[in-house]
Amino acid sequence: MLAGAAPGGGERIEQWLDIDSADAGRRLDQVLARLLPDFSRARIQEWIDAGMVRLDGRATKRRARLAGGERVHVRAWLAARESYDPEPMDLAVVHEDAHLMVLDKPAGLVVHPAAGNWSGTLLNGLLHHAPALAALPRCGIVHRLDKDTSGLLVVAKTPAAHKSLVEQLRARTVSREYRALVVGSLAAGGRVDAPVGRHPVRRTAMAVTAGGKRAVTDYRVLARYPGHTLLGLRLHTGRTHQIRVHMAHLGYPLVGDPLYGNGRAAGAGLPAAAATAVRAFPRQALHAIRLGLAHPHDGASMHWEVPMAPDLGALLAALEALHERR
Repeated sequence: MLAGAAPGGGERIEQWLDIDSADAGRRLDQVLARLLPDFSRARIQEWIDAGMVRLDGRATKRRARLAGGERVHVRAWLAARESYDPEPMDLAVVHEDAHLMVLDKPAGLVVHPAAGNWSGTLLNGLLHHAPALAALPRCGIVHRLDKDTSGLLVVAKTPAAHKSLVEQLRARTVSREYRALVVGSLAAGGRVDAPVGRHPVRRTAMAVTAGGKRAVTDYRVLARYPGHTLLGLRLHTGRTHQIRVHMAHLGYPLVGDPLYGNGRAAGAGLPAAAATAVRAFPRQALHAIRLGLAHPHDGASMHWEVPMAPDLGALLAALEALHERR
C-alpha cells in the first residue's frame, strides 16, 4: 500500500488488488472489506461511489458482482481530520537501529488507528518517538498484533527496510513464535492448515472458510494443567486472528478470548481459586514471545525473545504451582 500527502493535509491511500477466483459471484464492496481490513465497509462504499475504486480500469458500483481474476485499483483520500497525530507514549523498545525497531507491545494497546480508536494507538506513539516514520506506509508498521495480544512486533524505519520486511513476510521467512493457554487437554502437537477468511455472519470475526486465504499454524504442547494446555505456536502465514481462529477450530479456544472462546468451559477441572483466575483473565491468553528475521540492511540473522507478559506470566505461575502440588 502506498501512502502520501493529500490535498488539504489528509493522507492518500493507493493499492492494487487482484481478485481471487474464490470470490467469483461476490459483491465488490464485500470483497474489498475483507482485503482492506483497516477500513470499514461503509468507508469503502464511499470510495466506490466517489469513483476512487476502478475495476479493470473502469469506474464501478458497490454492488458489482465479481467474476474472479479482476484487477482493482484503489486510490482514495483520508480527510485531514483522520490523519494521525504524534502522541507521547512509553514504548518498550527491545531493539532499535537506523533501519528498524523491535517493540514489546503490551496487551490493551491498539496497533493502528481505526474506527473507535483514532488516537492512543501504537502508531501515534511511534510518530512521537520517530517523526520520520510519517513518510512510510502505515508509519513503518509491517505486521500487527491484536489489541489484547502482547509481545514482539517489528517496525521499519526506512523505505528500503520496509520493502525488505514486507518481502520477508510474504516469503514466510520471518520467524514468529507465540505462547497460548488454551481450554482443553491436547495429547500432542500438530499443524493446522486451514484457510481463514471473514466470518460469513459476524462482521468483526474471522473463521475457517473455504473462501479464505491459506493459513498455516504449527503448535506443540509445552505444559498440561487440569483441563488446560500451554502451547508453543509458530506462524507460517499472518492472517487476521489466525491463532485464535485455528485453535477454536480445533476445539481448543484460547483462555479469555471474547470472540472465539468458551467462557463456560474455561476453568473446568481446576480447583475453585484457579478456576476463578482463569475465568477472570481479561484478554486472550496469547503472547508473541520470539521473533526472527534477516536484517534489512546487511541480511544478518537477528533474533529476539521477551519474557511472558506479566498478567499471563502470573496466571501460568499459579497453574504451575497447582501442578507441582498435585
